[in-house]
Amino acid sequence: MNVTTDTVLGQLQEENIRWFEGKRCLVTGGAGFIGSWLVEALVRLGARVYVADNLWRGSLDNLMDESGKPCVDLNERFIYADLREYHSCLVAAMKADLVYHLADIVAGIDFVFGNEPLLYRSNILINSNMITAAKEVGVQTFVYVGAACSYPKELQARPGGEPLHEDQAYPANPESGYGWSKLMGEYETQLMGRNSSTQVGILRLHNVYGPRSEFAVKRSQVIPSLIRKAIRYPDEEFRVWGSGKQTRSFVYIADIVDALLRVPYCGLGQGAIQIGTSEQTAIAELAEKIIRISGKSIPLVFDTTKPEGDGGRSANWEKARKVLGWSPRVSMDEGLEQTYRWIYDQIQDKHRETDPITTG
Repeated sequence: MNVTTDTVLGQLQEENIRWFEGKRCLVTGGAGFIGSWLVEALVRLGARVYVADNLWRGSLDNLMDESGKPCVDLNERFIYADLREYHSCLVAAMKADLVYHLADIVAGIDFVFGNEPLLYRSNILINSNMITAAKEVGVQTFVYVGAACSYPKELQARPGGEPLHEDQAYPANPESGYGWSKLMGEYETQLMGRNSSTQVGILRLHNVYGPRSEFAVKRSQVIPSLIRKAIRYPDEEFRVWGSGKQTRSFVYIADIVDALLRVPYCGLGQGAIQIGTSEQTAIAELAEKIIRISGKSIPLVFDTTKPEGDGGRSANWEKARKVLGWSPRVSMDEGLEQTYRWIYDQIQDKHRETDPITTG
């Protein structure tokens, strides 16, 4: 059983499942962490799914089932594309009635703050090209996926603040070029919705984690990074970046896919809808949970020379409940167990012959 996809599909009503049957759906960034789970769910709902990805962070392995068979025809329905080029976006958009636009350039916090001009320019091009192409070919429905780091840095300066509302994104002042690029993508999507026949939906995601998340040293975000360190400890030092006091709203991938599937039939024309929890989890608490799962005796060491990003944020998800009928269902403990198990298996498979891993 595929825990992530089966969890999501079990939550959908029959009439909503039928909505996707025969729909031509394009998922940009569809070979990535979030995109590949969405692709799998759409295929199982009977949609004709196309994937556009340049495989910079995504992988064709993410599109394979347990038997090694791709969930989409890679010859007919996979488009290897750099969406910073308009022609690539145009070719991809022609395939679709419904576009899920997840593609962007992002990685861990060190990469985000060390490459701000690259991320900003790349994502502005990706977003603007894809939105323009969708409008030009007359795509019926366009779902844009934004990020909670688009909120003003003043509202995320310290832990313990009130959960954020959607309308607090303005006056705009994101902390990073990445946050600005994602917010501008939201804005241009709204412009398309007001100036064309394309119906648009916008999700603003908080920190997403789960199986298939990137855990490589230079590209991983906090949960897969700490899990990798715990699995490899003591061969890799277990250091937590920053003070550990910074907090985040973490959402398991199954809950994210659930929200994405709800948007086309009940979330269009509603402005940005944030998907996150009202619970703030401190990074130190997160690290302790991961250490417990590992079964190892690992000292908790903080590296305050490293960036820790925003001080704290969480989500008021009342709009998601009212508009989408969405609520977070997977607990942090359950989600971390699933993610740890997946990363452990990946590392064990990779190093089985030369670097056997044990959980202590």
